[in-house]
Amino acid sequence: MNLAALSSFLEPVPQFQQLRDDLKRPQVSTTTQVVSDGLPYVLATLWKVLETPMLIVVPRPEQASRLHEQLQAWTGAEDSIHHFPETETQPFERQVTDIQTVQQRIRALHALNSTEGRPPIVVTSAVALAQRTLSQETFENIEHTISVGDQVDLEDTLDLWRRMGYRFEASVYQPGFASRRGGIIDVFPVGASLPARVELWGNEIDSIRLFDPNTQRSIEIVDHVDIMPAHETLPAMTDHDQIDAQMSRIDISNCTQAYQERIQEEFSQLLDGHEVDDLNLYAGFFNHGTLLDYFPKDGLVVTHRPTDIASVALETEERIHELREVKEQRGELPANFPSFHEPWVETGSHLDAVARRLQTTIWGEDDLTYRQVHRIPISSAPTFLGKLDMFVEEATELTGDGHAVVAITSHSKRLTEILEDYGASANLPASLDKSPEPGTLTVLQAEGASFGDGFTLPSVGHKLIVLGDTEIFGVAKQRRTARRTGVRWDAFLEEISPGDHVVHVEHGIGRFVGTGRPTENTDPTAEYLILQYSQGDKLYVPMEHLDRVTPYIAPSDNPPHLTRLGTQEWSRAKARAERSTREMAAELLSLYAARELVEGYAHGPDSPWQAELEESFPFEETPDQLATIAEVKADMENTKPMDRLVCGDVGYGKTEIALRAAFKTVMDGKQVAVLVPTTVLAQQHYVTFSQRLSAYPTKIDVLSRFRTAKEQSNIVDALASGQIDICIGTHRIIQKDVRFKDLGLVIVDEEQRFGVGHKERLKRLRQEVDVLTLTATPIPRTLHMSLAGVRDMSTMETPPEERLPIKTYVSEFSDELIREAILRELDREGQIYFLHNRVYNIAYMADYIRRIVPEAEVGIAHGQMGERGLEEAMADFSEGKFDVLVCTTIIESGLDIQNVNTLIVNRADAFGLAQLYQLRGRVGRSARRAYTYLLIPKTQSLSETAERRLKAMMAATELGAGFRIAMKDLEIRGAGNILGAEQSGNIHAVGFDLYTKLLATAVEELRAQRDSGQNETSQVDGGLSVQELGDAVDGKISEVMSPDPGVGVDIGIPASLPAEYIADLPVRLILYQRLIKMTDISTITEMEDELRDRFGPLPWQAQNLLYMTRLKLEAGNAGIEAIVRESDRIVLRLRDEVGGGRRALQRHLGRNAEVGNLQIRLNLDRMGADWEKPLMETVQSMAEFRRQLLEEFVGAASGS
Repeated sequence: MNLAALSSFLEPVPQFQQLRDDLKRPQVSTTTQVVSDGLPYVLATLWKVLETPMLIVVPRPEQASRLHEQLQAWTGAEDSIHHFPETETQPFERQVTDIQTVQQRIRALHALNSTEGRPPIVVTSAVALAQRTLSQETFENIEHTISVGDQVDLEDTLDLWRRMGYRFEASVYQPGFASRRGGIIDVFPVGASLPARVELWGNEIDSIRLFDPNTQRSIEIVDHVDIMPAHETLPAMTDHDQIDAQMSRIDISNCTQAYQERIQEEFSQLLDGHEVDDLNLYAGFFNHGTLLDYFPKDGLVVTHRPTDIASVALETEERIHELREVKEQRGELPANFPSFHEPWVETGSHLDAVARRLQTTIWGEDDLTYRQVHRIPISSAPTFLGKLDMFVEEATELTGDGHAVVAITSHSKRLTEILEDYGASANLPASLDKSPEPGTLTVLQAEGASFGDGFTLPSVGHKLIVLGDTEIFGVAKQRRTARRTGVRWDAFLEEISPGDHVVHVEHGIGRFVGTGRPTENTDPTAEYLILQYSQGDKLYVPMEHLDRVTPYIAPSDNPPHLTRLGTQEWSRAKARAERSTREMAAELLSLYAARELVEGYAHGPDSPWQAELEESFPFEETPDQLATIAEVKADMENTKPMDRLVCGDVGYGKTEIALRAAFKTVMDGKQVAVLVPTTVLAQQHYVTFSQRLSAYPTKIDVLSRFRTAKEQSNIVDALASGQIDICIGTHRIIQKDVRFKDLGLVIVDEEQRFGVGHKERLKRLRQEVDVLTLTATPIPRTLHMSLAGVRDMSTMETPPEERLPIKTYVSEFSDELIREAILRELDREGQIYFLHNRVYNIAYMADYIRRIVPEAEVGIAHGQMGERGLEEAMADFSEGKFDVLVCTTIIESGLDIQNVNTLIVNRADAFGLAQLYQLRGRVGRSARRAYTYLLIPKTQSLSETAERRLKAMMAATELGAGFRIAMKDLEIRGAGNILGAEQSGNIHAVGFDLYTKLLATAVEELRAQRDSGQNETSQVDGGLSVQELGDAVDGKISEVMSPDPGVGVDIGIPASLPAEYIADLPVRLILYQRLIKMTDISTITEMEDELRDRFGPLPWQAQNLLYMTRLKLEAGNAGIEAIVRESDRIVLRLRDEVGGGRRALQRHLGRNAEVGNLQIRLNLDRMGADWEKPLMETVQSMAEFRRQLLEEFVGAASGS
């Protein structure tokens, strides 16, 4: 959104002109007073007229990120507005800094250092300003550009990048990473929107291409790329003399022996250029620069509320000082250890040394002031809180008085309609290209960055009023700007590493050992997977059979037992799983069939109000959300009753889908019941529904135990008489006494948490009205696919944009860390979950927290409290009466409290990965950064599995490896929830992938049976009985399950992807797998282009592999079963007899081929040395012949 045109109202105002002239002087320090609502507007206008770099310092970090966003809207110049955030790690703590934050800081430093483009604005907070960073001299020395035609020494360049903080991986998906494959270098520079692929010819840069990190394919050619540092703490770039001087000042004699050794070892590793996890602890040695060092001499520094800035800075300093003292006394920190935090005395004097300074305050200090304060005549805007008649009246009056009124709203169409209803006229421009005329009312659609709050500028001749949703409707949320994710899903599904369990469809469960060759005599270029089975047996799987091997996944922490090769054990396990999937599919199918026969209500198409409601959704919809909404509406507009399950992680926007469906039903004059498992959740949904539907005439109410008996009976009466449109409630809603006048839709949230009785009642409802079920347990996509056709399901997998990844720290239990984490959350007025999963001493734990953080209000919640007490505790917490909730895992069950953004888990080593992941999903529900601290006992050594789990959680801050393990784990549990307990045993026995294949086959077979109506005689409820359906397809599934061997090709040419060409095993396996799964010949050329693009020219073995893949696909089309080389000839074995077509085929193939009834022989001597080409031509010619025959046959049949 670009509101820069509105600056023209402020520019002629005399007070503003005085301020502008004042600030044009080369040396000036002045103050302006402006209400906080108008601050972004004033600063954006100043930037526009002064055309100078600006540094804006505010007291707290969240004020900085808010102001950064608002300035983007007011200047319309997103590329020039930068945020310099704080690194959010404490000095002296062993915590890992979030790489995205660091990169954001580096981008701001780069903007100040660069001379190109418009002068930048950098917004920062007091603490961020005091955090030291890379020295400016180092930054300038190492920042560089590489261009096509440059001569480079590759080893030196890569070494420089390594020292600049770039990490080298097999593939590059996110900024700060690089990868090398021979003469091809991939690098994702910090600050760039796409990674670059640099190809060398000798020592010269031959080409630079930008590529898409998701597909790894090149998309455009460029002539240069800028490389800036990837980290701000770079030990390898720091002057050793400087470090020695600092080292000589510290005294480690006060540390315990263990700490002395640890610090000395880590330090020597750092100086040798190795990576150390706890780099943050040593940042004070290497970071010597500050943001102000980078700030241009002629720039303008704006300090907003200087006294608050100083007090926040001093408060932080005090806490750092406390931390230092405690750690020194404990022997965990050497004396005089440097901190990366600059004392405020120094930062303050640096600020005062800047030539041009502006302080902004929000209230006047006329009685105290002895200096000139420029007072900008802006005041707060009037608020209407949804009283739209008042808004129209006031707006008409103001425009009549010569004001330009600008309303910026997400409901622009709805607002224009309301204005028209009241007879007021308004302009609705698509964007604000020129400033609006005095006496007009302009309505703008809000999009992109949030502009902040409304305000009034009542200056004569330039009267302006800006209003937002907050002022007009009383509620506003910001649309979020899209964040590019660097995640490739396909790569994760097939990733197996040595030691993992795998399932071979014919041989059972084994352990993947690695790759190699069975014997010395095997073709040296061939590569095999080695699987180990029970009693040490090994199985060598050639790469072309890779599709028969899948990772073993099952919903339990116990490892599976390995199958014995050569026994019946595996086929028995398969048969058991097969029978049970068949029964389950039959049961689902008969339910589905019964529903098909019922005539329900078909909703009409969307009303105009529906479109407006959807437009006003305050966030960008994810693609999954849009798809799901479309599916739900299509179901509603159909005559058969809807029964759709929507799965998606917590906070992925399921409530919005329910809300839109509910509104659609209300628009058709019917009622909606929303059924939720807990009273607290009912209240929460009530608030959401009421806020979103406030602009429309809908009546919403809640029926739950929080209501008195009198209120309950009134609501029941109102439902029966049709006065309530949407009723939200717990299972009280489906009790016998509750009658709806005209129920059109039931929405069930978290169905797995209702009892059997309730489910039966719901089952009856399902046959009559539309039912939409929501669940937060994600389920695997494969299960979704295999249930297609017996259960309507939508899954939502894309996380909403601007959900910052949750920062996860693993740390030993320490009073300071807990105190620090809680205080930091209280500083930003947030709340904290402290998870302690032992009910017997939970009260003691709460007392302990009250003792170490006396500033905090502490509450308790656990499952043994009795439902009423628990709900009250949760309700109090969600209303903000407590700061810290000491609780058990009870919080897993789906409360969405936006304000809780810190989770501390005690004894994290005792939890399973899926549980940790699900618990962690309770925080980070808003655009604020969330933290999770996983605490482990101090002295105890962790078990290996616990250590692995916690490592995975650390990795899971980004959507990385740990995330996928947790997702797998969670999804499998989700599958268990949906399929029921009896199926979990079968999943464990054969592994999840094979189980879903069995299920899919069963479903397909049963549907085919039903559709062909083979058992017309035994109609039960319009369908077959479960038993009959099951028996009808007995034995069919096994045939489907044995994999199609495909065309066998053995022509004695080495074909592979050599390890020298693609060094990384997972990448190699994925490419093999993609080749095996290819069904379309045209994709082979694409694959060839991709290999050339990513890894360079193809070696002969890889060309052979592509040739073999193409040959197999062509042979499949030609009806050939196998192609084998026998001494001096090649034999093509056919699937079907040639019969009477033999002579025609011989003529078609020519002299080189000898056509028999079931095989065709080709003489190698006749075909010459390059026989591969004629072989391919022969196979293609056969495919052509077969196609012609078929066409003639079909033509003859239709002619007869």
